[in-house]
Amino acid sequence: MLDAAEINRVLVVTAHPDDVDFGSAGTIALFTERGVEVTYCVVTDGDAGGFDRELDNTGMAELRRAEQRAAAKAVGVEDVRFLGYRDGTVVHSLDLRRDIARAIRQVRPDLLMTHSPERNYQAISPSHPDHRAVGGAAIDAVYPDARNPYAFPELLRDEGLEAWTVREVWLSGGPTPNHYVDITDTIDRKLAALQSHVSQVGHIEGFADFARGRWSQMASAAGFGEGRYAEAFQVVPTA
Repeated sequence: MLDAAEINRVLVVTAHPDDVDFGSAGTIALFTERGVEVTYCVVTDGDAGGFDRELDNTGMAELRRAEQRAAAKAVGVEDVRFLGYRDGTVVHSLDLRRDIARAIRQVRPDLLMTHSPERNYQAISPSHPDHRAVGGAAIDAVYPDARNPYAFPELLRDEGLEAWTVREVWLSGGPTPNHYVDITDTIDRKLAALQSHVSQVGHIEGFADFARGRWSQMASAAGFGEGRYAEAFQVVPTA
């Protein structure tokens, strides 16, 4: 694994607004507290989510973009980008690989965080089809696309984006985590980020207690002990 001192820039690629906050906002807060530059790349605008039937797709997309920007600020992230794909229809395509490779070459991160492309039968919600499509495309964008100057030559020819090698990938939501981050010190900031997504969680009674229970279980799985909270990842070296 990369040493903490080797992580100076992080790119987080997710399918929907709120995905990063459920999966890794506590870890992101730890990064930004150390001065790490973090960028969010959100593939869809979340236009098919939420519970307000009075909002059409355009209104929901606008609302969820605003919620994601507010959630990002809660954990110290200012750079939030949206690719504009339609929620619920994302496929693992060359266009998506190119768009994520573009973001990689723009941001030039040491670490990329994204969804696991594997289906998790122990907890089905992280395995939304959009999540798996984005995770697979992001890994392909890391290797070989972003590092290969001959892949998507228009990125260099038309946009001046030189090839870039991401040194490590962390996957969330998958069936085989191998790295746990203790987020006890940032759990309140994670909860603040999650509660920024009013359209998604505002209707859930006792949401904060539910959320704390979820990440307390992860801490127990990691062996961190009572009163701790954790997020889980599968670390993928790219060398």
